[in-house]
Parts: sequence; C-alpha cells; structure tokens
Amino acid sequence: MSQMSAIPVKIIETKGIKRRKEMENEYCETPMQTKRHVASTSTSDGGGCSSNSGSVEKILQGLRQLFPNAKKEPIYYSRKKGRESVASLFMTVEETPEPIPVKVKGEIPKWLRGKLLRNGPGKFEFGNDMYNHWFDGMALMHQFRIEDGNVTYMSKFLRSETYQTNTANNRIMVSEFGTLAMPDPCKNIFARFMSKFEIPKASDNGNVNFARYKGDYYATTETNFIHKVDLNTLDTIEKVDWTKFIAVNGATAHPHYDPDGTTYNMGNSYGKNGTAYNIIAVPQQKSDDEETLEDARVVCQITPGNSMKPSYYHSFGISENYVVFVEQPLKINVLKILTSKFRGESLSCAFNWEPELNTVIHVANKHSGEIVPFKYYSKAFSTFHHINAFEDDGFIVLDLCGLDNGDIMNKINLQNLRQSGEALDEVYNTLPKSLPRRFVLPLNINSNTPINQNLNTLTYSNAVVFRTADGKIWCEFEDLHDDDLLDEGGMEFPQINYAKYNMKKYKFLYGCGINNIMVDSLIKMDVETKKFKMWKEKGYYPSEPVFVPSPDSADEDDGIILSVVVSPNQNKSSFLLILDARTFTEIGRAEVAVRIPSGFHGVFAAK
Repeated sequence: MSQMSAIPVKIIETKGIKRRKEMENEYCETPMQTKRHVASTSTSDGGGCSSNSGSVEKILQGLRQLFPNAKKEPIYYSRKKGRESVASLFMTVEETPEPIPVKVKGEIPKWLRGKLLRNGPGKFEFGNDMYNHWFDGMALMHQFRIEDGNVTYMSKFLRSETYQTNTANNRIMVSEFGTLAMPDPCKNIFARFMSKFEIPKASDNGNVNFARYKGDYYATTETNFIHKVDLNTLDTIEKVDWTKFIAVNGATAHPHYDPDGTTYNMGNSYGKNGTAYNIIAVPQQKSDDEETLEDARVVCQITPGNSMKPSYYHSFGISENYVVFVEQPLKINVLKILTSKFRGESLSCAFNWEPELNTVIHVANKHSGEIVPFKYYSKAFSTFHHINAFEDDGFIVLDLCGLDNGDIMNKINLQNLRQSGEALDEVYNTLPKSLPRRFVLPLNINSNTPINQNLNTLTYSNAVVFRTADGKIWCEFEDLHDDDLLDEGGMEFPQINYAKYNMKKYKFLYGCGINNIMVDSLIKMDVETKKFKMWKEKGYYPSEPVFVPSPDSADEDDGIILSVVVSPNQNKSSFLLILDARTFTEIGRAEVAVRIPSGFHGVFAAK
C-alpha cells in the first residue's frame, strides 16, 4: 500500500466515548482501494465470441463521469493492531445435505427440542466469475436438530432461480448487491450493448434470514422474493412473489410477530409518483388451502423526504399500538439503480451516506394506519437492527443499535473481509462502531407543548427530547452501555427474550461484540445498570445469539442462548454453543466436523 504524506489523524468517536482532543502525530496508510463492483469474467471468448469494443467502453466511461464518486479521507474509530485474519470464513464451502452426528461436550438440556435454523452466504463464485461483496454469496441454509440431548447438523444451498441459473451457466448471470452480472460473452456486440439498457432484475437469493408467515418458514432477503423451506430436509419448496399479493417491490428480512397472529413488515413501492415506504400486515392463517401472503394489506404509506432518494432500512420497530420507522440518511439513488447496467456499476454504488441530513423517525398506528402528525428528528445516525420498542406513560421507548456513520455497507466487501496483517487493521479501524441506544418519543404533542424543555419524564431514561422553536421534535439518545463496551468494539446482532418481552419493558439485551472485522464475542447487557457479561474464546467467532426460554420460565433471562461458533483455523471445529442465559456460562457445545462460513441471521423453531 502506498504511503500518505504526514497527515495528523484525529480519533473520531461516538457519544459517550472519551474523546481524544490532541491530534496524533502518526502517519497512517491510505484506505485500501475497494475492488470494482463487477463480476470477474474471462477475457477469452472461449468459442469465437467477440469482446466489448473500445468505443462501447468510452461511452460507458463518459456516462460514469455523470455520477462521480468523490474520494473521502478515512475516519478512524480505533487504533487497534494485530487483528486475526478471518478470510477463510468468507470462502465457498460444500453443503452437507444429509444430517450428520456431532460431538457433544457438556450437556444439552433435555427440554430443548427443535431446530436452530441459520442463513447466510456460502458460495462466492461460479466458474471464473467471483462475487465482490459478502451480501452477494449464494444462500446456504443450516439446521441443527436438537432432541433428547442429541444434535445433528445439515446444510443445503437454497435452490433459488438465481442459484440454478448461475449453476447451469457456470457464471454469474444475475446481479447482486455488490456484483454486476456481465453481458453474456457469447452474444454479439450489439446484443451485449443493448443489454446495458435493461433494468436490473431482482435477485431471489434469500440469504439473510428465516421469516415465519402463517406457520411456514421462508428463506428471505430484501427483494420481492421469498422461498418456502421444508424444515426437516431444508429442501426449497416454493418461490413466493410479494408483488402477486400486494403493491410492494420488496420487504425486509426482519418481520415482527404480533400476539394476535398478524405478521408485520415493511417494504418499498415504486411508481409514477416516486417511492413510498409501506407498512404491511399479513393476517394469521384462516384455512389450510390459502396462499402464503393471501389477504396481505398495506396498513399505511409513509412518504420519503426525497422520493427519488429514499432511505435504506434493514429493520423497524413495533410496540403494542405503533410501528416505528427510522428514515436514515443512508440514501438509495433510484436513478442509479435504474441505470446501473448502463453505467457498468453494481447496485451498491447507488447507496450513499449523506450526514448533512437529519435522521427522521416516523410513527404510525399499526391498527388504524393513521400516521402520527409530527416527526422526530435526530442528528444523522444509521441503524441496521432494532432491539425493542414499548409504550410507557404516553411515550414510545425505542431501542436500537446505532452507528454515527452509515458508510459501512461498501466497507464490508469480500476484498476487505479477506485481508490480513496491517491491511486488515486498517479496514477494522475505519469501521464505525455500532452501539445500543435508546430514544424516548412523546406521543402527546400539541401547540401548547413547551419549547426547549426536556419532555422526557420517564425516570429510568436520560434520553432527551424537546420541541424546537420551529415546531420540530428533536431527540438525543441515551447510551445503553458504559465505556467498557467500547473496549469490545461495540455491539451488533441484538436479540431479546422476544416471545415474552417484545413490545414490553425489558432488562436484558443479547448481542455480539466486534473486536475484529467479524464479531468475536457474545454479550449479555443489563440495560438498566449498563453492565454486561461476556463469552469469548480466542480464535473463535460466534453468530447472532438466539434466546430460547425455559419451559414455564418466570424470569426474563430464564433460558438458554444458542450461537453457532466458527473459526478460520482449519484445525478447530465449528460448534453449536449453548449458554445459560442467566449466568452467561457455557452448558455445552456440539462440535461439527465440516467447515461452516460466517452467516447472518437465524431462528429457533421449537418442536
């Protein structure tokens, strides 16, 4: 890597961190250059096929100049050194299509019966074409079947249309978030050029999570496609298209489940009048022969601040009566999406962090669809995962994991994740830290509400919210942690005792610490005392913790934590970890004799 001239670097830190006032007299390396978001293709025609002409490339270069990408100096959030390389956790693995026994150490609770399902990328190339981004890899579904103290493991690739098309052609045929599928080299030059004018088709690569609709489980992503999966065999049963049932162009992979059986989600719609954010309700199943999303309805629509540059969102909050939507200044340029093939750029190039904008929080009644007539404003922050939301004495308490910089999605590309040594340290130290935060949103606002006075009367929260002279409701968050969490790199993949405490006041939060470019510890946070317990083992990297309550449990933390732990060391086994949620100590583990890559999300399907 090239060296910069002598530039003093300032440590930029989030609220609650002891800020370093002095400028450090250190030289730092330039940030690594992210590889171009285009699938690799062979330069050989392989059978007399023509390659792109120079004139076509000149046209594309001219078009790219219309959408310049400004280079930014790196912001450093830490100065840690010696991060372990985790490159092998982001490499292709083989599926394990039949259940295999695992080696159990310790004890598996006899009452624990069901399947831990995990989802995430597991294949990163087809032929000579390689994906650029972690989000792009083909969905590999994992199942740990647990019964009577015994455990088996299996995995299968989701047989999506994308997977099958790529496999049949032995090349990347469908564009993903960070990878643009190149024109078929066997087409003539005119056909290849004209293909650049096509609007990209949505991928059905459901590699993010498992969602439950009407009692069935679906492998999900954020496009309009979900896939019904047989939990016993992990076979792909049915592809379902949201657009056949409701006027949305996609939905999140993090729906919420209401006690009355309704599943709530959010998705965008794109029309002649621009973009809208939609709150969606899918009712509980009424008959055995009805289709998956039958009777789904749009509860209400929320209008973006800029319809041609809507915000990206990965999840949302829900309370007993309201849906809470965070419109963050991580913007999606719709024009760039529509012209991505024309310009030869991946979809990721349409995402842009605009910190000069505020983050805006919208609230809507989930029963009536009525939107609360005022919005809540905050300084710019980004979020991927909500923790919980509940109502208390005229307020909505909103907890989430927040980052002060939303320019993270393009940083976790495969080139960066596979780095080692100083280059890996550079990537890690320039990643913004995700931290648990609390907002308090007053619901009873009117013209008589005082100005510049803290409206939060909840004694257990020091979050600040006030009405400004121009009528805006301005919010300042409370940190749900102390400074010790900063030493663990923050927290992500938050979970709670969802079955009993979602939409309710709660005490315990579970998540992952991030002292490497990949999460490397499990954390139990007491949101009242802001103290935490931690599980960590050198050389191992856990997954999102899944809380399973004990039968007839009375206490909030009476249960266990399940997490799939992987290692980049080929001599170390991956394993299913079982922790006592109360003491946060290990009860047992089930070691697997096959490689498991790092994944995203999962659920426990109780028997």
